Amino acid sequence: MKHRIIEGRLEYTSRKPEMEGQNRGFETFMFTHHSDGKVTMRAHCEIYEPEPTVMRDIIYAMDENRQPMDLHVRLTVGDEFMGSGWMLFDGEQIEMQSYGPSIGRLSQKVSAELPLDGFGTHPIVSDGFMLSTKDWDETDKRLLNCYLPSPDHRGATPPQIAQVKIGAVYIGKEEITVPAGTFQCKHLQFVDDSSIVPGTGGMAGEHPPYDVWITDDEDGIFVQGGVGGYMMTWYELVELKR
Repeated sequence: MKHRIIEGRLEYTSRKPEMEGQNRGFETFMFTHHSDGKVTMRAHCEIYEPEPTVMRDIIYAMDENRQPMDLHVRLTVGDEFMGSGWMLFDGEQIEMQSYGPSIGRLSQKVSAELPLDGFGTHPIVSDGFMLSTKDWDETDKRLLNCYLPSPDHRGATPPQIAQVKIGAVYIGKEEITVPAGTFQCKHLQFVDDSSIVPGTGGMAGEHPPYDVWITDDEDGIFVQGGVGGYMMTWYELVELKR
């Protein structure tokens, strides 16, 4: 086979005082780097806390320029089927076909605002990979323009097209050790902050600052990170095969 595969697992823990260090979920992932430069990402995510629980399965394809091609998502919330959807970007428009008990069969098509930085798919590894596709320097901060199947902070709503603009700031390079090993990393932060570009909106409700460390290489693998504010979550790479 001509493709290259990366596989791994992230553990989700809590940093809330009453739950410090307790497991609150996990994520397994696989990146397929094809010989023509395209990338396919697969991820399975389970969130146990807070209730209701969330289970998400994602298949996300990007072209050789890291522009989104298509995305499939299937979502279970509280161990009940929430919805399934498929998004397509043709370079100009975003189309979505979805189904869920609360929305029925839904067909959507919108003109994409360009440039487009990617589909926001909600798996943690996808957040890191999106950041890795950008060039950063010591003072860089920018606004990312994304389309998501859910604007909810946990992605726990039936699949429908939602546009989100969120800031990203480059902090610097650091060496990070996690259970999966020691890595040279870039440290970045997502900020739902209109100071990046005044007058822009973020996700459904202000998203707390979200620190991300990714491998300082072409793979852009999420190594560790966490969300502050009311969420107080932490994510760590515990297994990696590449």
